[in-house]
Amino acid sequence: MENNQLNHATYHPLDSVEEVEEFYQAIKREKLTHKLSVNRPYCYWTIETYDKSNGIRGGGGLGVLAADMRRVAEQLQVPFVLVTPFYPWESHQKMQNMEQVDYHEERHYYDFGFNYVDKVQIKTATSGVELDVVEKQLGSSRFLCITEPNFGELYSGESGSDHRLYQEVALGFGGYQALKKVGLRPAVIQLNEVATFFAAVARLDELVSSGMDFYEAVVYTRKHTLYTNHTLVQAAEATFSYSQFEQYVFPNIKSVAVRRWLSDKFTDGYIRLSTPTVEIAELRSGVSKLHARVANYRDINGAKIKFKSVTNGIHLRTWILPEIMDYYHEHGILNRFDLPAARGFEEAVDKITADDIRRLKQLGRRRLNDILHHRTDQYGNPIHIPEDAFLFDFKRRFVDYKRPTLPFNDPDRLAKILLDNNAHYILAGRVHMGDSNMFTKLMNVLHLIDGHSVLRERVHYLPDYDEELGLGLSLGANSSINTPIVGLEACGTSWMKDIANMGLLISTHDGGVADMPSDNYLTIDGKTEEQETESLYKQMVVATKTWSNDADLEYWIHKELKAYLDICSGSRMMRDYLNYLF
Repeated sequence: MENNQLNHATYHPLDSVEEVEEFYQAIKREKLTHKLSVNRPYCYWTIETYDKSNGIRGGGGLGVLAADMRRVAEQLQVPFVLVTPFYPWESHQKMQNMEQVDYHEERHYYDFGFNYVDKVQIKTATSGVELDVVEKQLGSSRFLCITEPNFGELYSGESGSDHRLYQEVALGFGGYQALKKVGLRPAVIQLNEVATFFAAVARLDELVSSGMDFYEAVVYTRKHTLYTNHTLVQAAEATFSYSQFEQYVFPNIKSVAVRRWLSDKFTDGYIRLSTPTVEIAELRSGVSKLHARVANYRDINGAKIKFKSVTNGIHLRTWILPEIMDYYHEHGILNRFDLPAARGFEEAVDKITADDIRRLKQLGRRRLNDILHHRTDQYGNPIHIPEDAFLFDFKRRFVDYKRPTLPFNDPDRLAKILLDNNAHYILAGRVHMGDSNMFTKLMNVLHLIDGHSVLRERVHYLPDYDEELGLGLSLGANSSINTPIVGLEACGTSWMKDIANMGLLISTHDGGVADMPSDNYLTIDGKTEEQETESLYKQMVVATKTWSNDADLEYWIHKELKAYLDICSGSRMMRDYLNYLF
């Protein structure tokens, strides 16, 4: 985002030891600074990071969350290391003759300010693989990455494939060696999904191989490991075979006891990584209240695993229009930590006027149009959304349960809403490589749009969805549409960016949205998809009418902000994690 906010977000890190202590006191842990230090940082492992300005492009919300965790840590001066691959290849999409075509671009870490540190080696049953260790320091935080020319791109290879297992082994064992290369010992390890499991195995193996009793090492590792789950159903995970572990995993484990412990986790020759992950991590978190309550994960004995809810948040200074962020601070809505002010927060929100909202969103629309100027739609044409037009958007990873096709169940009804209200609709998202079902559904929608005179003029599909486009739509859209099947969304964060930027949310009651009662936003309800579609259309009309009525606009924006601004705050997320960990 060369000309927009992501590359020049101003973090305003805390200026002094006293300010850092004030934050730690605010999270009720005055001694926390004695548990985290430059040499014993908070270590966050993730297979995916979505930070375009630092050369690492993720695939969806998991990566966006990882990038925001690091940004929040930098802002709050939390000693923090993000351990992740630097992928030498990056996937992109473009439209060609109304078909989406994938292509790839090469990436070099030195082009993004990373410094080479050293090499580490992981083993297979037949050979060794050398990985480059590269790092980039950003305030109190740093990227620590492993990479090699044949590492491939994010999620290359089928789920459960040899290459996917190689990537995960390289991140876990190679990343743990990389920590030692730079002289760091983790105060705590956070495993961002099960793909990072091998980092905890590497730590356990080091402790046992250094002479610690196996059971003592297990207890120590468990107490210092947090597993954060983002997937509601364990059965959706990939499985790996024992022979794959013999080839890629066991050669990297020195301790016979650790190998035996891991071997015992196989059932009928196969393993799901969540099974040993929930055993090696005493701390387990889900990413919303609903997710932590309903996540259906079982240990090896069949007992249901309990998860602590730590709802995802966003780095507000990255994702909120700077003028809105200034407004929040100047009017006492947010404090210096980007948390809702302890005193008078709700009263301050109630003073936001309809004129303020429209003026700030108009600035956001201009930012969006600046971005759209160098993006193209399904026809290869740039888009400009008039400042006086109402704009709906759908901007999420394209998977079945998020239902990006739901608004197109009745094309004529959608067209009438758009035409009657001078409205446009932007559809943006990425289909994961290999998801042929979703790819077909997307192509069907695009051909439906092309065959309808009104939709062809007012519905714009933007391929190659990324951070830049996600930011622009949060800033410039009047209303966002969030349609996951209730019970399948773990959290989601796109809706947080919309609310924080004073947009109207139309959503089903799922994921992080369900942290608060459903009367705090424009709710899609119904027991069948037909009923939900009807509810969606009604709420789209409500949204357009609300925007033109001062009292209604103030009512809904005030309601959303009072309910969700604390939930949206990445500082709140960091506070909750630190309280849970320490």
